[in-house]
Amino acid sequence: MAGKSPQNKAIVIGSGVAGLAVAIRLKVKGYAVEVFEANSYPGGKLTEISVNGFRFDAGPSLFTMPWLVDELFTLSGENPRQHFNYERLPEITNYFYEDGTCITSAAEPKQFAQEIEDKTGEPAKHVLRYLKKNAELFELTSHVFLESSLHQAESFLTGKTLKSALQLYKLDAFRTMHKANSSTFKNEKVVQLFDRYATYNGSDPYLAPATLNMISHLEFNTGAYFPNGGMHHITKSLFELGKRLGVTYRFNSLVKGIIVQGGKATGIETEDGIIPADVVVSNMDAINTYRKLLPNVKAPERSLSEPRSTSGIVFYWGINKSFAELGLHNVFFSADYKEEFRHLSELKGIYHDPTIYLNISSKMAPADAPEGMENWFAMINVPPNTGQDWEALKAQARRDVIKKLSKILKTDIEPLIIAEEILDPVVLERRTSSFQGAIYGGNSNGRFAAFLKPANFHASVRGLYFCGGSAHPGGGIPLCLLSARITADLIAKREPRHEA
Repeated sequence: MAGKSPQNKAIVIGSGVAGLAVAIRLKVKGYAVEVFEANSYPGGKLTEISVNGFRFDAGPSLFTMPWLVDELFTLSGENPRQHFNYERLPEITNYFYEDGTCITSAAEPKQFAQEIEDKTGEPAKHVLRYLKKNAELFELTSHVFLESSLHQAESFLTGKTLKSALQLYKLDAFRTMHKANSSTFKNEKVVQLFDRYATYNGSDPYLAPATLNMISHLEFNTGAYFPNGGMHHITKSLFELGKRLGVTYRFNSLVKGIIVQGGKATGIETEDGIIPADVVVSNMDAINTYRKLLPNVKAPERSLSEPRSTSGIVFYWGINKSFAELGLHNVFFSADYKEEFRHLSELKGIYHDPTIYLNISSKMAPADAPEGMENWFAMINVPPNTGQDWEALKAQARRDVIKKLSKILKTDIEPLIIAEEILDPVVLERRTSSFQGAIYGGNSNGRFAAFLKPANFHASVRGLYFCGGSAHPGGGIPLCLLSARITADLIAKREPRHEA
């Protein structure tokens, strides 16, 4: 019989984007797949909320590498364009500085470079050379660090990997992002703009290795996109694809433990009893998986003890006005970036002049807000939850964010807020099981951080696997989708097949 019999069963714990993707991949490989989700909805952080006529994408808002979503439809024998569509953004982000400077990053690199030269005096050729270097760095390393398991020897024995090993000097891992950017650009505004890419995985540009400067390549050389229907449509489309394939979803189903017998994961324990399986994949945060579901299994303490990434406070505001100067993605920079990150890295709380990321999906999807109004997703980076007084910090942050936006936009923002929801690290952890509310798992502030992410498999427990932002290769939609691919491929190689 082609494929595997229904006895080859996989259980996926958690329906974040990686959980949805790995379920699809395992179903295509012939497994009977059940997904157990503690919430009443799929998506994890990639969900949505609605408040008084305003719709918000609750979590991730930047979309790159859309072909990783398309791939899941293609593998399933479907045309992605019949179920999931998106458009490339001609302009990516508006950057606002305290002195009134505004830089718009066009998607076309030459146009963006010229904009920087016009606004800051930094030669366009410096920007183009920098982006070209980052593209080369990504091509050199992506198949090693992003598309393969770093925890098995065979990943390092391919021709491509050996070729990359001979060029490791290009990784620039011994300088920080900030030092590399400062040596590349003379204008401080340009340095700050490219330093910001450390925040894409919850890290600090003054500590993270310059290797991470390759992140900018994904926006400027491969493009930034907006899914039709908003970011939550990624979740919706993958969930519906899984259902069409025959994946079973169990919502409001809290997993109490992973059953391990004789060095083999044999199922899970729920409130309804023991559910047997041949393979168990956790899309839950790795720390909480080990601490709560595998208390008697040896954990990779070195990986789990790595410092957490930043978290965030998000203000979901319905704004009773439209601002022509704002776009889909907007950043309002702190006047003292180094001090802001010192507060974050030292867990001091929230700097009084935070950098604000403002996403307005109604710029692309007008139905997300009533006519003449806008839905603002205003986010600042904050430390992970280590017991801070978040009620006081949220009140402080709200005042600081409103003050800063009002100053730069020359409009009193507070009277315009007619709908509001707030997300903080405590709520984030409760909703998504992200340890300490850290958005991206461990941070990437060390030069060897890529090697210290929890592995996608357990070294001594057969049938036990991990995917998602807290596991290799890391957080963010593209990396979570790659994590699902790595995990599914490992299962196909390592797990015995049962015949019908």
